[in-house]
Amino acid sequence: MGRDKLGSRLGFILLSAGCAIGIGNVWKFPYVVGQNGGGLFVLIYLFFLVILGIPVLTMEFSIGRAAQKSPAKMYEQLEPKGSKWHLHGKVSLIGCYLLMMFYTTVAGWMLKFFVSTASGEIVGMDTAAVENHFNVDVLGDPVSLIVYMGIVVAIGVAVCLIGVQNGLEKVTKIMMLALLAIMVVLAINSFTMPGGAEGLSFYLLPDFSAIEKVGITNILVSAMNQAFFTLSIGMGSMAIFGSYIGKDRSLLGESVNVAMLDTFVAVASGLIIFPACSAYGVDVTSGPKLLFITLPNIFNNIPLGRLWGSLFFVFLSFAALSTVLAVFECIIANTMDLWGLSRKKACIINGILLFLLSVPCCLGFNVLGGFQPLGAGSTILDLEDTAVSNFILPLGSLVFILFCVTKKGWGWDNFVNEANTGKGLKIKKFMRGYMTYVLPVLVMFVFIMGLVGLVNG
Repeated sequence: MGRDKLGSRLGFILLSAGCAIGIGNVWKFPYVVGQNGGGLFVLIYLFFLVILGIPVLTMEFSIGRAAQKSPAKMYEQLEPKGSKWHLHGKVSLIGCYLLMMFYTTVAGWMLKFFVSTASGEIVGMDTAAVENHFNVDVLGDPVSLIVYMGIVVAIGVAVCLIGVQNGLEKVTKIMMLALLAIMVVLAINSFTMPGGAEGLSFYLLPDFSAIEKVGITNILVSAMNQAFFTLSIGMGSMAIFGSYIGKDRSLLGESVNVAMLDTFVAVASGLIIFPACSAYGVDVTSGPKLLFITLPNIFNNIPLGRLWGSLFFVFLSFAALSTVLAVFECIIANTMDLWGLSRKKACIINGILLFLLSVPCCLGFNVLGGFQPLGAGSTILDLEDTAVSNFILPLGSLVFILFCVTKKGWGWDNFVNEANTGKGLKIKKFMRGYMTYVLPVLVMFVFIMGLVGLVNG
């Protein structure tokens, strides 16, 4: 049986960007920008995205395309005999399961808020009522959380069951193009809000006084973390899409395209949120509350607010589902390669498994609320998120880098030959020293700072 292939370059770019684009682009990016002084942080973030995120993404694409296998088997195609690189393939599969165990729940929140907004359920609510809706009707209701999580899992099964070209690629194309269109409309709406200019200025104009207020170290570390995690690198999901494409385009150029789309969504979300926050006096460092508590109040106080609110939560749902579909495909491809399952069996078995594995996260906000694994106030979601963000992603990225640049791995020459095959941007000779010696140190720095942040709580 031949390997599934994507039908077009656009499909590959949108699918890969869809994996990278998630709720972190929407709430975390504006929230971190707000905490770190606005426009100056944005510039530093873009710098680290170029020197940190894009090189690792290129490596992950290259390994997948060269091996034509999922992460569970790709190292065995490329590694020197007797080496143990393939063990990372199993770890990356565990990472995908861990991510889905909480991401399906979060995606369910988005669907729930879309239904609440579109049906008019939260129309006219004041701040206290909206907060009560989030805490009681959403987080406090285990049945509702499990139902919406189940809907997300079912969507993942249905789309991936159809196949790569007819299911995953077609659905993601429509969803991602709709997402980009919705964002443009919402951004234009925010621009026209009276009082929005101050928020726009904070977001787009670098203010160097932020260095004194926040601290340059805090700004740099936050920018590195955001640039690193925004592309979903280190877990093998991008390698899957690399294995689905042909050799007509060089992979550095494709990585730049994916990073640009991912960045567009993150930056555009700020263009939507900051003018609105300025217009209505909202604290931009509100974190998750910015979406689920504060923004519904904004929509309740603007013309056609129900329409704008519905569009916004459709946009959030698309962002979350694009990641769910991409990571679910990664799990499907891994299990098909590992155990020789048909796509149908792999989808059904993993759908049931993921539903059961995701239930504890849903119950962590209510029935199992007393279990606080990372200290007071923490939840099962926090534990699963920390395992992925602080360990699986950075250490996985480090393995990809070392595999590509060391003689005991795949090796620099093999990596460059694969990455540079096809038209587009090429990896140059002068990049070797940076990617071999500096890039691993930067990734280790991100990992260590993540541990420090975890220990300091």
